[in-house]
Amino acid sequence: MDDVDAVQAQIARNMLTSGDWVSARLDGVLYLEKAPLIYWIIAIFYNIFGVHDWVARIPIALSVMALAWLTAAFANWAFGRRAGLYAGLCVATCVGLFLFTRILIPDVMLTFTIALAMWAFLRAIDEEELHPRFWAFVLAASLGTGLLLKSLVALVFPLAGAMIYLLLTKQLFLLRTWQRLRPISGFIVALLIAAPWHILATLRNPPYFSFSLHSGPGEYHGFLWFYFINEQLLRFLNLRYPRDYNTVPRLWFWLFHFLWLFPWSVYFPAIAQLSFKPVDRAGRARLLALCWTGFILVFFTFSTTQEYYSMPCYPALALLVSSAMATGGDWIRRGTRVLAAVTAGAALAAIAIFVAVRHMPAPGDISSALSHHPSAYTLSLGHMMDLTLDSFAYLRLPLGIAAIAFLAGAAGSVRWIGQRAFLAAALMMVIFFHAARLAMVVFDPYLSSRPLADALLRSPDGKLIVDHHYYTFSSVFFYTGSTALLVNGRFHNLEYGAYAPGAPPVFISDADLKNLWSARERFYLVADRSTLPRFEKLVGTEHLNVVIYSGGKMALTNQSFPGTFLPPAGN
Repeated sequence: MDDVDAVQAQIARNMLTSGDWVSARLDGVLYLEKAPLIYWIIAIFYNIFGVHDWVARIPIALSVMALAWLTAAFANWAFGRRAGLYAGLCVATCVGLFLFTRILIPDVMLTFTIALAMWAFLRAIDEEELHPRFWAFVLAASLGTGLLLKSLVALVFPLAGAMIYLLLTKQLFLLRTWQRLRPISGFIVALLIAAPWHILATLRNPPYFSFSLHSGPGEYHGFLWFYFINEQLLRFLNLRYPRDYNTVPRLWFWLFHFLWLFPWSVYFPAIAQLSFKPVDRAGRARLLALCWTGFILVFFTFSTTQEYYSMPCYPALALLVSSAMATGGDWIRRGTRVLAAVTAGAALAAIAIFVAVRHMPAPGDISSALSHHPSAYTLSLGHMMDLTLDSFAYLRLPLGIAAIAFLAGAAGSVRWIGQRAFLAAALMMVIFFHAARLAMVVFDPYLSSRPLADALLRSPDGKLIVDHHYYTFSSVFFYTGSTALLVNGRFHNLEYGAYAPGAPPVFISDADLKNLWSARERFYLVADRSTLPRFEKLVGTEHLNVVIYSGGKMALTNQSFPGTFLPPAGN
């Protein structure tokens, strides 16, 4: 749970224990970057089930199921029952949704609100719809809820897609359109949902009004400036500070959708054979899905982007693909054959790697066999670049299961055409996801600091110190329930809040650490193992007692106790 997972989980815990549900904090430091709804939902589940890592993941799991159901219901309404089944399968078993919901981020919730808003929009303007007022209310409520999940993009994406659709169908300037959409009452509904938190957050974190377009170190302009200008406008323009993010090259951003929507992306060419004329419900739904997808992809073509930013277009792509799958035709048959070839190749690759590493030793944990590419870690999948052939020796069981999954998918795609082939592909992905989950368990010591936290909980009481970046060791905070001093930690996500009035004195320098380490009080230092030479030089090897090494990280203490040891020569 290191990085963003434990950050989100800890903020929710802090809100629950402090009673402050307006201003998010980490280690007592203001954290004004994100909208609060995901924290509130996690905190509510904490209140029901207790504070546990698995509880923090319940809202994301429920959101995935809700999104699959919603996409299936949308397709069922637009194209029929068979397309509804296929759309649900597309969303539930695509690679992208699985990967990006292993991370505790609200994007799947945002995707749900956008998909619901788009369906509500289409139903509200449908002349055959008997309850347009209800669907106009659902549209407004979805937009207001989305604002509390991901800020302005929750408005921009559905409204832009809807406007493009109305323009193309020549309904934009029709009075009847706006009578059915009820924009004034809708605006009030969205405002009632989203405005209270924005107002309270602004009042509690002054100054209230700052319109500077300069973002730099040591500056603090309050909540409103940071949340809207720095996080929305300057991020879009790639001028945000601190620059704690990276961006995917534009071409790769587009091409990656063949991976994110796999295995269903093999049917993308079949979409071109569909009719997008808005002469019936199916044609209108396809055209809206096209406008919806197109705007999001073009938007991020001109903005900074992470791999998961385009998740809100997954349901739209699933609608288009499911419509093509239900229609059938030569391109669907060709797509199934392509899927057979791809999965057969993946099976052979998995088997070849398995054979190559079957006798390789796998001592300790997987961190010892990984390479390191820190510059890539600002991308959500940056750690994938750390894999080496030796590291697969720790992944033999997941490799074997993945090979079985791909073989089953290849066999089903060769033997069957149509619905049976689609179900075989879905089954393949279910088995593959199980293999991926087992692989994540193997990676846990490397991606999480829980072993360090467990060791600290078993150790005598002492004050915690964390080196440099809060995110790197965020699970130590979560699992120990402790606050900590941060060595040179005025960095990235905590930098802005560190300069807020009344910021807690948790930031210390190397010189401060040296003084604390020689004090009579017990301290624990959590740091990356590669930084050990720095601390040896700072305080002396004889004053460093190792509590635990795990996953390329370490916990040290200034006072020995049974079970600790001095760092070995040569580290």
